[in-house]
Amino acid sequence: MITPTKGISPDRSLLAVGAQIARVLDMPMTVTQTWSRFRAERVRLGHHSPVSFEWFVLGLDVLYALGVVEFRNDLLSRRRDDAASSER
Repeated sequence: MITPTKGISPDRSLLAVGAQIARVLDMPMTVTQTWSRFRAERVRLGHHSPVSFEWFVLGLDVLYALGVVEFRNDLLSRRRDDAASSER
């Protein structure tokens, strides 16, 4: 599930889905907005393997577990760890 297997195409693995989510999450947005942009980006890139909303949420779960995204005030955003904040 997390990585491609015989039954899961590379563009549908949770790592790939998570990377596609992170790519469209260039500013804070709602889950619905992120889902809409994610689907549009998959069409633009020519990915034909279906990704359900549930699979999208699993991709978000992977990103959250890795510390890549955060959910605050009903908005998803990518975590930005910069050197200035880590020095404080």
